[in-house]
Amino acid sequence: MARANFPPYGHNFVQHFTGRFTNGRTLPDFIAEFLELPYPPPYLGIHDSVPLTGLNYASSACGILPQTGTIFGKCLSLGEQIDLFKWTIESKLPTHFNSLEELSKHLADSIFIFTTGSNDYIQNYLEPTLFSTNHDYDPQSFAQLLIDDLSNHFQSVYKLGARKIIMHEIAPLGCIPHYTRKYQVVVGKCHEQTNQIVSYFNTKLHELLKSLTSTLQGSILVLARINSLGYDVITNPSKYGYSDASNPCCTTWGNGSAACIPWLEPCPNPNQHFFWDGYHNTETGNSVAASLCFNTSEFCTPFSIKDLIQI
Repeated sequence: MARANFPPYGHNFVQHFTGRFTNGRTLPDFIAEFLELPYPPPYLGIHDSVPLTGLNYASSACGILPQTGTIFGKCLSLGEQIDLFKWTIESKLPTHFNSLEELSKHLADSIFIFTTGSNDYIQNYLEPTLFSTNHDYDPQSFAQLLIDDLSNHFQSVYKLGARKIIMHEIAPLGCIPHYTRKYQVVVGKCHEQTNQIVSYFNTKLHELLKSLTSTLQGSILVLARINSLGYDVITNPSKYGYSDASNPCCTTWGNGSAACIPWLEPCPNPNQHFFWDGYHNTETGNSVAASLCFNTSEFCTPFSIKDLIQI
């Protein structure tokens, strides 16, 4: 199982060793702050009453496809996460409401944030010695496979009562240290072949969200344009206040291309680094994306989170 419950992960967080693959807060953490809500706790860490202010069902290394991330041991695929959400609705939430109508309204007013798909490339398709998908599908066909599964999952959460859904594009994976180190890319540049492979998914994602919004009555599916933001940060770091958008802040396994080595002291200025380890960004990157999604309908389109809470 992929883990981040050890230092230097959580380095800037009040509660250290939270399992977050960054030095501090995740994107949903920042959005919770903007909404003046507590940070969404991990679902599997809840032992008593389920809070009505949000839950986190994320599972490290997993993705849309069931086999993604399995090289690290057991993790929860998107389908399994939705099964847990279903169980929450059926077994935990009803005690908080006087009627099923009240529960349905609560779910319809809630905002569901999805960030998934990158691991289906990093921990699956782009590892041809470990998984057969690279041999079984060309990039366009693999993207369609993911989109078809994702469509089914969105329809499942819609049937469970979700109406306001935000889905993030996959970031420009060819720009993360894991791949720039692997392909020995010049600093400040990206491995564009990897970015091209991911672009097929993002293009199809745009079309999927528009299609589902028109066919699922009362639904609003929002696209978070994280790919172009990530690319701009990495190729124009000074624009966002970064001195380094190519190298990880922590000392990692694999010469900067993998996860942080436990207990080693990270760089002294993480806020000036975009990347925390070989795969994930620092909390400052999460802050930028969360702020844009919360405030601007150009980034989270066609509605910002501010817009969604008024609808």
